Amino acid sequence: MTRVTGAWLDAPATQAVLALLDDAGHAAYAVGGCVRNALLGAPVDDVDIATDAHPDRVTALAKAAGIKAVPTGIEHGTVTVVVDGQGLEVTTFRTDMKTDGRHAVVRFSDDVAEDAARRDFTMNALYADRHGHLIDPLGGLADLQARRVRFIGRPGDRIREDYLRILRFFRFSAWYGDPEQGFDADALDGIARHLDGLERLSRERVGAELRKLMAAPDPGPAVAVMAQTGVLRVVLPDADPRALGPLVAHEAALDLPPEPLRRLAALGCDGSEDLRHAKADARRLALLAQSVGAPTGLPELAWRHGAATARDVAVLRAAMLEQPLPADATAQIDRGANASFPVTARDLMPEHEGAALGEKLRALEKRWIASDFTLTRNDLLS
Repeated sequence: MTRVTGAWLDAPATQAVLALLDDAGHAAYAVGGCVRNALLGAPVDDVDIATDAHPDRVTALAKAAGIKAVPTGIEHGTVTVVVDGQGLEVTTFRTDMKTDGRHAVVRFSDDVAEDAARRDFTMNALYADRHGHLIDPLGGLADLQARRVRFIGRPGDRIREDYLRILRFFRFSAWYGDPEQGFDADALDGIARHLDGLERLSRERVGAELRKLMAAPDPGPAVAVMAQTGVLRVVLPDADPRALGPLVAHEAALDLPPEPLRRLAALGCDGSEDLRHAKADARRLALLAQSVGAPTGLPELAWRHGAATARDVAVLRAAMLEQPLPADATAQIDRGANASFPVTARDLMPEHEGAALGEKLRALEKRWIASDFTLTRNDLLS
């Protein structure tokens, strides 16, 4: 029998909530991402719990045990139970009665198989009890072990329940799928038939999902299939995926970790697309877009904007302009990042003031940069 293990399952808060329900005669299981990641040996960030106990019962049990319970999504059966400062979402088994592509009207259930059937992918319909015993109502374990991302039931049905699942399919494929197997044909057919549903999604949700996709170790194959199915054209009309694969290779050459904004820049994003970026993220995308085609050298970029930006521009130029990555890119960037302009405004006063002072400083700075940061204060002032 497959066992689910991990510090997250043994944690006092997890065990306390599972025991609270289990000891009262209810089914209580950790579910979804925590179980999936534990079976993959991947980090577990959040623990969600599913139960046949209704929200009022969960609340009453918690209150009787002196545990705080917060009705965070009561209409959908979710109560957040707080143990030692840690909140765990406890949600009643449910099935969808009506959906509109975003929101659902649910009916509570006492059947874990019904609860599993309303989820998105088979690998997310995995449950574990407090002892780590796996409950697999839909055969999701076999798909997980094969790194096969597959919709539960008919893909079109799952997609119409929430059109964001189209983007989630590609995100999960990038994170958990095996690109050498290809992508599930039924899923791609269902996606191609429901592209118009993507236009109903808020740009906030689309942007958040794309950033999660771009954080995957290698989103290239998934994004290529998004382009082939027409998904990319709908969510990012001006995107060009051709540079993404080379970018990932160049990132590895500089030992750069995955970074969503860098990958979005490789698609041609410049911060102006309507993805509801945070202001700082939009500014960074604009800077990367401007810098890729500019003649500014890596040392100057590192001096003006920092080593991280210079490294991003180095790999983006190599990928997008189909140029080789400079063999001494790291040395160039380090040289600029560690440089310090040796002249201050005080050095030029009182001979220069106001606009003339600023103009003189800029002229000296230009000479200094052109010297590859070698000119000294005396050289510049003599």
